Amino acid sequence: MKIFGFEKPSLIIRIVIGKNIGFLFGILGFVFVWYFAKDTNWMLCWGVLLWYITFGAIISLFGVFTYHPLLKLPIPWWVRGAFVGAWLNFILVLFTFDAIRDVMVSFMGESNVLTSPFWLIAEGAFIGGVIDFFATRYGGEGMALK
Repeated sequence: MKIFGFEKPSLIIRIVIGKNIGFLFGILGFVFVWYFAKDTNWMLCWGVLLWYITFGAIISLFGVFTYHPLLKLPIPWWVRGAFVGAWLNFILVLFTFDAIRDVMVSFMGESNVLTSPFWLIAEGAFIGGVIDFFATRYGGEGMALK
């Protein structure tokens, strides 16, 4: 089966799919930040868009790893995508805590439990799982990637 002119399985297909899905989530984030947090800097809006494109590419690249050498266990797509996505958003929260907190407060209000920026970790796990599902389904995984 050929996708984008490449035979399955292909690392290029995985990356293209991951970046496209990341772009869709990035556009969604761009619109939400722009709409709900009007006083936010435009650089944050563009940063969200570009972050999720890069996010999709990194998660797609991790499709090469299907086995953990130390634990000697297979790594299914749903563990790999969710873990990498959560880890990437955890690092994002550590670097941009104040800006994300301000956006979350403008989304949810001041006295809400959902205003913590650490909710982005759960979002990253979900989006990472979605990206890795489609990348694995249409692009393949493991040593067979070319």
